[in-house]
Amino acid sequence: MKSKKDGKTRCAWITDPLMQRYHDREWGVPVRNDQKHFEFLVLESAQAGLSWRTVLNKRENYRKLFAGFDPVKVAKFGKTKIKALLQDAGIIRNRLKIEAAINNASRFLEIQKEFGSFSNYIWGFTGGSTKVNAWKTLKDLPAKTSASDRLSEDLKKRGFKFVGSTVIYSHMQAVGMINDHVITCFRYRELSRNGTGDG
Repeated sequence: MKSKKDGKTRCAWITDPLMQRYHDREWGVPVRNDQKHFEFLVLESAQAGLSWRTVLNKRENYRKLFAGFDPVKVAKFGKTKIKALLQDAGIIRNRLKIEAAINNASRFLEIQKEFGSFSNYIWGFTGGSTKVNAWKTLKDLPAKTSASDRLSEDLKKRGFKFVGSTVIYSHMQAVGMINDHVITCFRYRELSRNGTGDG
């Protein structure tokens, strides 16, 4: 999709300015920051069955209600907090997804303790570097891969919820473990050239 405003060609999934900002500044940028990883895990799990645009529009509400995506604080959420979250239209009011986010915060902390950081753990599934694909169109992108299958399965064994392979592949795309910008997108070239980042 070529923008009339700046003449740059972008991935075709962009539908509005918010999605464009996310695409241009965040999607596919390598994340080594644990709190950012936790943020994307919460948001990707919340997205299951919905559109990313819906979640992105509620992102700042999630940030406020989920303690700035601090896994230590989220892990301590109890029944009273869950009840309050279920009554707040600023987020996706799905009890299973809310409870999964709280559960996943505890599991996230366990991984940090075992591996030193969640980043160390998750990047191990791509050998520590970004896998650069070369898709021509949006239709070429897979919904999941063998790598996302392995990561999903390992997270489930560790007690994570709402981490199916499709959700995890979306996470891998978002945090730059995979560069899935189409080859005509201006970000594909930028991220292929600058394959590092700190999130």
